[in-house]
Amino acid sequence: MRRLLKNRKALSPVVAAIILIAVTVAVSIAVAAWMGALTVGFMQTEELKFINYGWDTSSPATYIVLNVKNTGSQPVTITDVRVSDALAYVDGESVLSETLEAGGSISLNITRSAGAPYTEYTSGTQYEFTVITAKGNAFGPYIKTAP
Repeated sequence: MRRLLKNRKALSPVVAAIILIAVTVAVSIAVAAWMGALTVGFMQTEELKFINYGWDTSSPATYIVLNVKNTGSQPVTITDVRVSDALAYVDGESVLSETLEAGGSISLNITRSAGAPYTEYTSGTQYEFTVITAKGNAFGPYIKTAP
């Protein structure tokens, strides 16, 4: 039995260390490439934040002014605004194409109907405001109670 163990050839410690280092470097390069691909996708994101709001001062209120800011890294095009899942109108228009550059902000005058007289917001009722972009991303709901 001793004779079998003495005749067995093995890798020298230097060669084994070189192989371990090579495998470690190869795996780290693969992980770095994978993580790099993930961050590129995350860096080009749309992100809208509701900054503040203000209701129409008439009683009952017929519109709300929502201030929205693009906090993402890419320009965002707002195409639709919804109030409690119903189509809303911004400055009397239902079809939007408002583009916000990264860091830009906009004030949206939102009504529940087109043309005067506008449909009133019911006092004391909560409304959900959602902004939809050209890429189909929905931001909200932003919930506010009518005065």
